[in-house]
Amino acid sequence: MDDADEQAFAEYFRARRDTVRRTAFLLCGDWHRADDHAQSAFVALHRHWRKIREPRAMDAWVRKTLVRAVVDESRRPWRRERSTDRTPEVAGVDADVATRTALVDALRKVPARQRAVLVLRYLEGLDVAGTAAALGCSAGTVKSQTSHGLAALRGILGESLDDMREAG
Repeated sequence: MDDADEQAFAEYFRARRDTVRRTAFLLCGDWHRADDHAQSAFVALHRHWRKIREPRAMDAWVRKTLVRAVVDESRRPWRRERSTDRTPEVAGVDADVATRTALVDALRKVPARQRAVLVLRYLEGLDVAGTAAALGCSAGTVKSQTSHGLAALRGILGESLDDMREAG
């Protein structure tokens, strides 16, 4: 890459790094792994910078690379972690923070492909076609994965609410 390309990439990186990192976190539920996934997406973008003809397509390209990396990693048996059902008690936690924490915890329990669809559709604001393009699947698959993911999320959050009611 020449200096102009390096500068253009650096500007794109500065503008998009926080958004890509947040999306990675929502997909995997861990900030350290999110940093790794975001970094690998940007490294891949740097390698392919000159091949991307349409600058407006970079966000979609990075998003697709990121989602694929997270889903692929979740399929690796040695990367599966056991999560605890209990979250640590923190005094003075704001209701919004508690809600966000409960949502992220629940998202971790949803299968990776369904989690990717939910994050892209509802947290990134993509439509069905955009989500299908990012995941490399059909619109029908996105719709069914959305339906299954929402059902799983409702079940998980419903159990959490029942547990909170019993404890309170």
